[in-house]
Amino acid sequence: MKITDVRAIPLFVPLDRAVGAPISLPYADQLAAVVFGGYRATIVQVFTDEGIIGIGECMTRLAPKALQAIVEELAPILCGRDPRETEVLWELMYGTMLNRGHSRGFFIEAISGIDIALWDVTGKAHGVPVYHLLGGKQRDRIAAYASSLRFRGLETTLATARTYLERGFKAMKIKIGQNPLDPRDDLAMVKAIRREVGDNITLMVDVNCGYHGDVATALRVGRQLEALDIYWYEEPLSPEHTHGYRALAAALDIPVAAGEAAFTRYDFRDLLVQQAVDIIQPNACRTGGLSEVRKIAALSSAFHIPYAPHTGSCSAVALAVGLHIAAALPHFLTYEYMQSDWSKDQPNPLRHDLLKEPLEVFADGYLAAPPNKPGLGIELNDAILRKYTVV
Repeated sequence: MKITDVRAIPLFVPLDRAVGAPISLPYADQLAAVVFGGYRATIVQVFTDEGIIGIGECMTRLAPKALQAIVEELAPILCGRDPRETEVLWELMYGTMLNRGHSRGFFIEAISGIDIALWDVTGKAHGVPVYHLLGGKQRDRIAAYASSLRFRGLETTLATARTYLERGFKAMKIKIGQNPLDPRDDLAMVKAIRREVGDNITLMVDVNCGYHGDVATALRVGRQLEALDIYWYEEPLSPEHTHGYRALAAALDIPVAAGEAAFTRYDFRDLLVQQAVDIIQPNACRTGGLSEVRKIAALSSAFHIPYAPHTGSCSAVALAVGLHIAAALPHFLTYEYMQSDWSKDQPNPLRHDLLKEPLEVFADGYLAAPPNKPGLGIELNDAILRKYTVV
């Protein structure tokens, strides 16, 4: 089997009405219109001479056409090669820009989407699901939490929490950090949600790096969250502030979670060796694809650090990848089941309508493991692709 072509499809769904930043964002008044102006994704397709087409996704926060350009630059390296040689091809792609400083960012996100598509091809070629290639299915039911309770006013947030309860969620995550100079409103909201949902519901808190380099504030808030029985404290600081994360992890009893902004096994090696996190949250569509996921998972297992795959703002392809990881890893913790789009009344069709058949089947706090279908087990809705492709 040989690769005949590699293509990237940049997708953008503009929001008709502007929204305020639904997560912590520096300079939100100036940046929200760009960062949260629409839903984005970059889908990768790997074509073969045997008619098998692999599907992947590059994590895309901005500039999907930039990722398309990188994928197209890498395509000649891959064409004519065996797509099942995932490790060989990963090293070839990584070596292309290794000594030019591109060990993070768009280049690694582009590699991620290609690598996932190669794994999809491999699974289809062998007639087995991706979770089988990762070592087999550890579980039929995948613990999942509702993500996330966003900045929409206290009454709206409490009403949303009640709907999560009614749907059977046993865990949910709260966004805080909107005003890092005065976290009192955030803490009041967390207390109100705890009262609303009761003591038997697991609550996590996500700051989305809102305290930047302010370790003192992050520590003060973390200590108050401990008293509210919060399960984990996610991304309180900027991703480059490793020594700050180490200080927090050492000082707090509440687990510190991070990793959605990290790239490749090397970033995670540093977090683990420096004892900077208690829970890791890699996104396979950003951190180097499934080839890197295996290495990151092995590292975190050696340090006895649980793995909670990040999904976040992505298309349904990334959600499918996360489910295969969750089904296969022995030290998997919980799956981020996205519930709230950036706009409450403008849902994301790249998440809800991109697949011909939805993959996420939820009941009583758990998602079903992916079905026993080859590869990722998904088919794309061509009408959605055509409608939202950036030209």
